[in-house]
Amino acid sequence: MSSPTFTQKLAAEAFGTAILVFIGAGSVPLTVFLTGSQPFGSAELSTISFAFAFAIFAAVYSVGHISGCHINPAVTLALLATRKIDGQTAVGYIGAQLVGAIGGALLTFGILIGNDPQTLGLGSVGVNANAGLQIGVLAEVIGTAILVFTVFGAAVDGRAPSGFAGIIIWFVVYGIIILVGPITGSALNPARQIGPVLVEAATGFTNSGARIGELWVYIVGPIAGGLVGAFAYLFIGQQRTASVASATVAERAREAA
Repeated sequence: MSSPTFTQKLAAEAFGTAILVFIGAGSVPLTVFLTGSQPFGSAELSTISFAFAFAIFAAVYSVGHISGCHINPAVTLALLATRKIDGQTAVGYIGAQLVGAIGGALLTFGILIGNDPQTLGLGSVGVNANAGLQIGVLAEVIGTAILVFTVFGAAVDGRAPSGFAGIIIWFVVYGIIILVGPITGSALNPARQIGPVLVEAATGFTNSGARIGELWVYIVGPIAGGLVGAFAYLFIGQQRTASVASATVAERAREAA
């Protein structure tokens, strides 16, 4: 069987990210539309968390075997930093992810026409004013570190049980959003925020100025968190491999004696 071409991989990343933004981020304004209030009560937050989790679940099993389903520049950069992919692949993937995120936001705008998208927004999130930008960055770092650590363990490490990556990532995304959502909206993904923010700015969203001003939080935090999670897993994985190797040598020595 032939491998997917690079163009097919880029298309998979674009489609996968569009699914994430349309279903996941799109659930935010649609929840506001249905409830008529900010969607951060426990029930609304759980609904949005499930939407993101299911979107990632769908993307992993639909395009994961084509491109690896990064659908997140923080994941791609973490893989680049740990030498799991090359620079050309990383640049191409990030470009495709941004295109997909914009496309997903445009789809959300399309179904909100006539329902005040300028007030509802297209799924961008903001930092809780009571927390502040520094805590917001920290929250995104922690959340993305846990996500990328899990991705490396469940999907990148060949020793992980096969076939369960989508389910494990599904669960951890749900849990992270429940905890980090009230602080930053839990983007965990620069593309997931950049796409809606750009389309919101172009379509006259009333809070687009504030969203643009906070955009750095959703770029710096997830990228830094992704690197922390990746290198933490790499360290733990290497230690485990070394321990197994040492144990094997010791056993052989005892047998020889």
